[in-house]
Amino acid sequence: MKTEDFDYYLPEDLIAQHPSDKRDEARMMVLDKKTGEICNKYFYDVIDYLNPGDVLVMNDTRVIPARLFGHRDGKDESIEVFLLHNIEGKKWEVLVRPGKKMKIGTEVIFSDELSAKVIDIKEDGNRVVEFSYAGIFNEILDKLGNVPLPPYIKEKLKDPEEYQTVYSKNPGSVAAPTAGLHFTKDLLKKIEEKGVKLAFLTLNVGLGTFRPVNEEDITDHKMHSEFYTLNKETAEIINQAKKNNKKIIAVGTTSIRTLESVYKKCGEIREDSGWTDIFIYPGFEYKVVDSVITNFHLPKSTLIMLVAAFTSKDIILNAYNYAVKEKYRFFSFGDCMLIQ
Repeated sequence: MKTEDFDYYLPEDLIAQHPSDKRDEARMMVLDKKTGEICNKYFYDVIDYLNPGDVLVMNDTRVIPARLFGHRDGKDESIEVFLLHNIEGKKWEVLVRPGKKMKIGTEVIFSDELSAKVIDIKEDGNRVVEFSYAGIFNEILDKLGNVPLPPYIKEKLKDPEEYQTVYSKNPGSVAAPTAGLHFTKDLLKKIEEKGVKLAFLTLNVGLGTFRPVNEEDITDHKMHSEFYTLNKETAEIINQAKKNNKKIIAVGTTSIRTLESVYKKCGEIREDSGWTDIFIYPGFEYKVVDSVITNFHLPKSTLIMLVAAFTSKDIILNAYNYAVKEKYRFFSFGDCMLIQ
């Protein structure tokens, strides 16, 4: 299967630069995964497609202000340090720019209360740094760091919370699980009052989510790894719903990857945590997820391949071409699809 098979034409003016004025007033395409039939709705209509006993599974990760700017000790030149993930304690894997000058032993000063020293260089050029600080790291990060936005978003956020879901709780991601940005607290309350179960898991979204597939054959592509946690309560809610023949609706590709990773690893849904590099593309057999809420993804990306696996490549590309024609808004702050 070729990467080119997942390409489509997208005018640049359809790439959303900011969220909808009201989160749940984004447009929503409802797509029949078997027939390809399309219906145009708004996101607040999603409640009409959820039934009592169904389970809505959401990723409660929170985006950290992962971009730090400092300077080498004794130098004025600006250094950018982009946090990727916490290894242990004060040690983090990071991207640095400019990289050539960031040798082992180099110290970067961010402020009087925060500095970092390069202690290792990985094969891919990423650095491992050890931070030095007095106080609580997350509080210092909130003060000094910048929320990273995808490269296709050129406008500045009015409020950093625009790039967080209303249920975000566990810090650790460098990108938002964007399908969840459409929910409001009021809409979630109405969904819960209808008898739909709300279940949460955590997958820390990595920078690899923005990396293109450069290989000609998609099976040659190596996925990045991301850390997930699925707790006992969520596992029990899902298993009970399955016993009762109710639907599992995954909010976003990160929820899908976590659920299907746990099933692939354990042969069932149960409490689990670990790293996943699962690559889902057409031919993959879904074991857990019955319906999907997802945004519109980049051409030739692993994410469009994942949703194509839930229905078919032809149905997804037809839906995307229809969305372009109807001027849906694309990517992180854009409109969404409900595939069922």
